[in-house]
Amino acid sequence: MNIIILGAGQVGGTLAENLASEANDITIIDTNPARLRELADRLDIRTLDGPASNPSMLAQAGARDADMLIAVTNSDEVNMIACQVAHTIFNIPTKIARIREHDYLYNNRALFGSKSMPVDVLISPEESVTRHIKKMIQHPGALQVLDFAEGKAQLVAVRAYYGGPLVGREISYLRAHMPNVDTRVAAIFRQDRPIIPKGDTIIEADDEVFFIAAQRDIRSVMSELRRLDKPYRRILIAGGGNIGARLAESLEKSFQVKIIERSLPRCQLLAKTLNNTIVLHGSASDRDLLIEENIEDTDVFCALTNDDEANIMASMLAKRQGARTVMTLINNPAYIDLVQGGVIDIAISPQQTTIGSLLTHIRRGDVVAVHSLRRGAAEAMEAIAHGDRNSSKVVGRAIEDINLPQGTTIGAIIRNDKVLIAHDDIVVENNDHVILFLVDKRRIPEVERLFQVGLTFF
Repeated sequence: MNIIILGAGQVGGTLAENLASEANDITIIDTNPARLRELADRLDIRTLDGPASNPSMLAQAGARDADMLIAVTNSDEVNMIACQVAHTIFNIPTKIARIREHDYLYNNRALFGSKSMPVDVLISPEESVTRHIKKMIQHPGALQVLDFAEGKAQLVAVRAYYGGPLVGREISYLRAHMPNVDTRVAAIFRQDRPIIPKGDTIIEADDEVFFIAAQRDIRSVMSELRRLDKPYRRILIAGGGNIGARLAESLEKSFQVKIIERSLPRCQLLAKTLNNTIVLHGSASDRDLLIEENIEDTDVFCALTNDDEANIMASMLAKRQGARTVMTLINNPAYIDLVQGGVIDIAISPQQTTIGSLLTHIRRGDVVAVHSLRRGAAEAMEAIAHGDRNSSKVVGRAIEDINLPQGTTIGAIIRNDKVLIAHDDIVVENNDHVILFLVDKRRIPEVERLFQVGLTFF
């Protein structure tokens, strides 16, 4: 696929890194020559230094032959104009734009469409991150919670704790121990090394376990791997920017929410727009303020400012003062592995959260959901099977007979709104939603080909 990426920031660079290894022709445009050189030295991509929405720059990037344009610069307006130019002058089939401004998103039906601003797919990092954090707050103890088939099935990552009923036992024991709950362990990461689980695989303490189950069974399965945390009630958010404000708004009806913001004008705006959230003017790194606000009784401390170092320091202070769980927004990928699992319970990467939304529209075949896992090391995918036994490599075949690439497992099938946890004898049918887990992303093109329909299907 011939793809032009506008913007070489964290999202654009991470996306280029994901796509360059998958036999795509990538051209990236930015006005930062140093950043472009760094990417060109590391990746097999073409780079251009110049204004992203300029027609002559897009022509130089090969827009006339491009299959897709992905505009992820820091300017909403540049992203929108670039999509307009790509549509009007170059007729690029698919145009994706990152839009941050809430007013644009609120009026998206009137603004975006073939007869107005020609943006095929809108990506909002703030909305993606907000949903990601909210799900983890709704599932105490989870490291990641991913929805498939509109939430009917979920893939959840948890860290196995010493003393969990399944810890130290073979995975096959789970079915005997919980005969009324159907689940599948899709993958295990042990000391950052992926393990494809089998029935005789023994789960060890500190393993990061990915399992899939129907939404109603998630909490029961989590209880087999770790001590269940009590539901969260008190949430303290550091940073009243776009993400902090949206998270507070989405939580304030069900949780006790406080938000700390440095800027007094921003505090005044938040106080007007939020109904049940307590807005505090000050610094999240102010120890006295945290003590005054009973940080030791706080269930979740979320550090969501734009400053990585400030988020890390505030999170460490909050944890030391007694916060039960600490979630920290970190933009610099190099920091994430350094801090997660120590004082900071969960490090949140906005780039990786956003990448999944983008990859959904890039994958070949009928792919309806993609989630980047383990900071891009693995991937979960929801693909729809089409065809019959003659035209498809999956339809009409039992799971045990499907030639899956190495490192790939099928976790579940959603058929007519029913969640079927993958067992070897289940036969895939036309229009099944198949949930796959890949620990080796180099195998993605092979998986895509599995779900492409042959010419004999009409």
